[in-house]
Amino acid sequence: MKILIAGGTGFLGRPLAERLISEGHDVVILTRSAARSGARSRAEVWSPDGSAGAWANVIDGADAVVNLAGESIAERRWSAAHKQHILDSRVRATRSLVAAIASAGRPPSVFVSGSAVGYYGALGDELAVETTPAGSDFLAQVCQQWEAEAHRAASPRTRVVCIRTGLVLEGDGGALRQMLLPFKFGAGGLVGSGRQYWPWIHRTDWIELVRWAMRTDAAAGPLNATAPNPVRNADFAHALGRALHRPSFMPAPAFALRLMLGEMADALLLSGQRAVPATAETLGFSFKYARVDDALGAIFGPA
Repeated sequence: MKILIAGGTGFLGRPLAERLISEGHDVVILTRSAARSGARSRAEVWSPDGSAGAWANVIDGADAVVNLAGESIAERRWSAAHKQHILDSRVRATRSLVAAIASAGRPPSVFVSGSAVGYYGALGDELAVETTPAGSDFLAQVCQQWEAEAHRAASPRTRVVCIRTGLVLEGDGGALRQMLLPFKFGAGGLVGSGRQYWPWIHRTDWIELVRWAMRTDAAAGPLNATAPNPVRNADFAHALGRALHRPSFMPAPAFALRLMLGEMADALLLSGQRAVPATAETLGFSFKYARVDDALGAIFGPA
């Protein structure tokens, strides 16, 4: 297959590209800098501004397009300008890809576009499945607009899947790497009350879910990319402590997190979603790491 990945140089995109290349697929990375694409993949430089540029010809004849482009949501404290940039980076990149798909003589058979479980907003203990209504906070609004742009690519020739990703676990990056320092110094623990659910997924399962979505015709629309057993933050902290052989009794108070991070603290840390992969499991996808202890054990070694 010829597979194009936008945002293929990051924590998720690079290992996905490597997995696909190892299977013999022809992978093209859309990137702002060709030097970041990796030696084993082809690179096409783009500047996603909402329109199809000179790069758009690489989509014509592609079998699949995967869209992971977008500004990091946790890179720095949210200002009004940064929030707008988070939204624009996702919507404009997706709009550019949709425009290129629309103009292609041979459009891809599947367009897998990023999203997040933040779509559901803060739900407390309520289960979040793919039919659960959207929330109303900033991240929920971003996800709604992001997915709406992606769905414009849907046609009899192109199937659209929106991957609503949870907390992706692997030791070489992502949120997990940021959590390790306090635990290594014996100062790790729950965040806020610890009762909020953290929907998580091992990166290996995330990659396999994307591959499965590309080849499974029945997979269309939203798809929760989360393990079947979301855990409360307190349980996650204890599991991480066990995996690292470190204590996990030092809480991070909610007021301190709000003071440091502002609005981002509630959106990313102090609230959560009890999201489960209802659609994937109904359609037969099997998770390698269904329990958080197994996932963290695979990353750090058995507890």
